[in-house]
Amino acid sequence: MSPATPRTRRRGLPATPVRSARRLGEVRRAQLITTYGVGAMIAVENESFLVRGIDSWDISEAPLVLEPRLARKLGVRGFRLPPAPDPDKATDGVRAVRFPVMYSCPECRLLQPFRRFNSPAGKAECSTCQESLVPSRFVMACTHGHLEDFPFWKWVHRGTQRAEAGGCGGELSFHADGSTASLRAVRISCSCGAEEVSMEGSFRRQALKELGIRCSGRRPWLRDAPAENCEEPPRTLQRGSSSVWFPVMHSALSIPPWSEGIDKITARVYDKLKDEDAAFVRRYVQVENVLKHHPQYTPDELVACIARWRAQETALPDETTTGEKAGGSDEDARAELYRGEYDSLCKSHPERADAGEQDFVCEAPEASIEPLRESLGLEQVMLLKRLREVRALQSFRRVEEPSPADPRERRAPISLAKTAWLPAFEVSGEGVFLRLDNDRLRNWEEQAGPLARGRRIRGNHERLLRERNASSDKPVPESRATPRFVLLHTLAHILINEWSLDGGYPAAALRERLYAEGDMAGLLIYTATSDSAGSLGGIVAQGDPVRLDATLHSALHRARWCSNDPLCMESEASGADGLNLAACHACVLLPETSCENNNILLDRAALIGTPDLSVPGFFSG
Repeated sequence: MSPATPRTRRRGLPATPVRSARRLGEVRRAQLITTYGVGAMIAVENESFLVRGIDSWDISEAPLVLEPRLARKLGVRGFRLPPAPDPDKATDGVRAVRFPVMYSCPECRLLQPFRRFNSPAGKAECSTCQESLVPSRFVMACTHGHLEDFPFWKWVHRGTQRAEAGGCGGELSFHADGSTASLRAVRISCSCGAEEVSMEGSFRRQALKELGIRCSGRRPWLRDAPAENCEEPPRTLQRGSSSVWFPVMHSALSIPPWSEGIDKITARVYDKLKDEDAAFVRRYVQVENVLKHHPQYTPDELVACIARWRAQETALPDETTTGEKAGGSDEDARAELYRGEYDSLCKSHPERADAGEQDFVCEAPEASIEPLRESLGLEQVMLLKRLREVRALQSFRRVEEPSPADPRERRAPISLAKTAWLPAFEVSGEGVFLRLDNDRLRNWEEQAGPLARGRRIRGNHERLLRERNASSDKPVPESRATPRFVLLHTLAHILINEWSLDGGYPAAALRERLYAEGDMAGLLIYTATSDSAGSLGGIVAQGDPVRLDATLHSALHRARWCSNDPLCMESEASGADGLNLAACHACVLLPETSCENNNILLDRAALIGTPDLSVPGFFSG
């Protein structure tokens, strides 16, 4: 693959303002969605920066990414890859701003804003000691996404009349002798003679609130953004902690008809032709030879397809700020997207010569799955020899992980100005889709044992959803923690672990997609990555019925015992917020990139039952 393709190209992060911008470094396009997105901090050598909002990006080098189903559900016109300008010519691209502002010198121990060190241009260096500066390890954030420097001055001068920055005329010093890993070894002092204090206790939930420190409502990743009135108590966080930035992402598989044929051709020209009349479209098709490599289609078919897309687009709101669709919730949008995918996955869609670079090829295996149906209750196995997924960044959260119950104000925007697009990237891969026998599944999930364990997880999940929704007037979303969902989720996890051992894939290169709402009873395990563990046929080979039978039995046998048993199996609640039962890192938990539910709502007993046989597992027989 050429280094210039969107999958592998990197982009620089110039600091602001543009006229004095310097190239800071490079990150992958996908990382600007998943790891270093808008509002996230990125370390560059001995400096730290905050990625700016998408309304500051230069999108002249940002190709369109089209996925009509996902765009409609998120209320935007389309998506764009993060810009990737030529490194030798670029003067702009994705912008960043210095954050945190507070730096310290390891030699003179001075702790002050970066600009006061008078560093040489393009360097972070103490002008007195010629030592490389160190950005502050501590920042302050709230659950509404606001972010600012840790208030060192107030922390040192607590309880005095000089608690305002510079009130005593002294200078702060930072001491970290490294004698212990404890925060007690990190000490802050002031030359005014105030008593030296350590950072111990600064991470307590109410530590800053008790000192009268309030959230200022700052959003430094958005240029010229006014401070918001915020009553949320601020929290101390480590600069490199994962709690500083949680992306709120949405994804969709490209399914027919949008993934092939005339619809796929339309996607490439729709942005240019959507507002033009039929005569202009026909002329454009002829002048630009749009159908040169697709003689099976006519200009009239393209005109009709554009008209159909335009009609579907009229349902969108005229203006958006964060990409959230007017009315409806994220869960509603997700359910609609997944229903369409499930229906497509259940149907055979073989490769066709006239399909025009199909993004979705789904076929049943050649061998019979009857043994799997009789012994394991599998109703259907489908091999996805080709799939495309689009992942878009909608917003982000701080301090706490995103939840379906989050009110809108707890999700920080990625732009201040109104935009009709969101940053996204596309990946290709392959996968295996499994569907369970609905009758057998219904008989199992209506038994007392599975219902009781499901209610235990569901109760804890509903409590968490109520807590997250306490400040909103919207109804609390319904928990997905049904026996069916827990079963399919845990089955996906043990299969990913097994295929990672049997097929040679790293577990982090495999992903799950669960279809458990209503009468859906399926799961998709697939590769969709931008690295070498992509679509080489290894996962499709795992879907061969003979091989699948062996790996399923092996995975279920492995799930019967955990090195943490009996504690793991007998646990009344485990994992974050007690949202798992028999599930731990020694048995079914996966890397975060593989699980679409943050490793919650899992229970091995749903698969193999409990040792005392009081709760039957779906595969107990």
